Amino acid sequence: MKSSIHKDHTLIIDELEKSIKFHNLDLILCYLPNGSYLVGGYIRDIILGRKTEKVDVDIVVPLNAIEIGKKIAYKIRSKFIILDEKREVVRIILNDIYIDIANQVSSTIEGDLYSRDFSINSIAFLFDKKCLVDPLNGLKDLEISLLRTHSENNLLNDPLRILRCFRFVSELNFKVDLNLITFIKKNKGKLYLVAKERINSEIQRIVNGANALNAVLLIKKLNIFATDNLSEDSFFLDLEKINYEELNQEEKEKFLPSFFITQILDVISLEKLKFSKSEIVKTKLLRKWHFLLEKKNIAKLTESDRFELHKELEIFLPTFIFHLPQNLRLNWLRRWRNSDDKLFHPSNLLSGDAIKKNLKIKDGPILGELLRYLSKELAFKRLNNFDEAIYKAKRWIEQNAPKCD
Repeated sequence: MKSSIHKDHTLIIDELEKSIKFHNLDLILCYLPNGSYLVGGYIRDIILGRKTEKVDVDIVVPLNAIEIGKKIAYKIRSKFIILDEKREVVRIILNDIYIDIANQVSSTIEGDLYSRDFSINSIAFLFDKKCLVDPLNGLKDLEISLLRTHSENNLLNDPLRILRCFRFVSELNFKVDLNLITFIKKNKGKLYLVAKERINSEIQRIVNGANALNAVLLIKKLNIFATDNLSEDSFFLDLEKINYEELNQEEKEKFLPSFFITQILDVISLEKLKFSKSEIVKTKLLRKWHFLLEKKNIAKLTESDRFELHKELEIFLPTFIFHLPQNLRLNWLRRWRNSDDKLFHPSNLLSGDAIKKNLKIKDGPILGELLRYLSKELAFKRLNNFDEAIYKAKRWIEQNAPKCD
């Protein structure tokens, strides 16, 4: 990242103008009054040479943001949304690009920039004068990968910005200024003043960043979510001692985000923050098997327990892999990657319909138990084909079906 950062103002402006033209943003420039400027993450990412899938543009105009936004949306035939009528904040959607337009609040551009969250987001580009305004030395902080705020009040105005610090660690691999760390320790409790859905969304971005581990380690160190027994509950692992290279790249992208969530939030926190039912159920299952294996050596599990483990964890087993003894992990991953392994991917040679047709059995608990039995027999290689499955099913029914007097 550092090798591609743009430091020269002329080069930055050149890259900004190229990007504006590439995204067809030049279509709106003629409708913006003098004194309008571009600000925020769009400029930051251009300076970092960072390409993102989603493009968000923040523009500040001297006055009349709603009127200007309506006119632009009409002229370029784009969707128009009023986000905040009182403060005059609007959104135009152009080819999946979100363009937010707001009124300048302070009497000067510098005044507005002083009120933004971090110095790296407080760089402005004036459209009419084609110059950069950087009163908080955001360019320098981008160069040294430092996250710093001008005023603690800027963060308290929206406490979600506390959590956003960790997103920038995750996405940009930035260091957090020590004064900012002190502030976070003191004010982390205010995070719960924020809508739960916003916190949830920010966590998702944190755990999916390229440097998510660094952010999660810092979150755990500061216990941002005040998780009970974070250092005592054995389910919360020492993340610095884990060899993540045991997972391939696809597995890292798919399963590490969920693993990291389980390592910073307990079940109660997941419920409070409105995580999905599937995420909560997954965490409960991971905890169930972690504590069961803590009490019982995995080699001493009964066939039924071992089968149940794989049936319950099959879809997301790599999320659980770091809870296993080190000497088992690679073998379990190799077997899980083999979709034909019937223990790690429980399946059946017979469907419920085939059993009902061939054995004249009806829907109900008995059918479910029979299917589970046949799947377990297949998992432990005691079944090879359809005929054997039918034979074993008949025998099982004879021994287990309720008898009529």
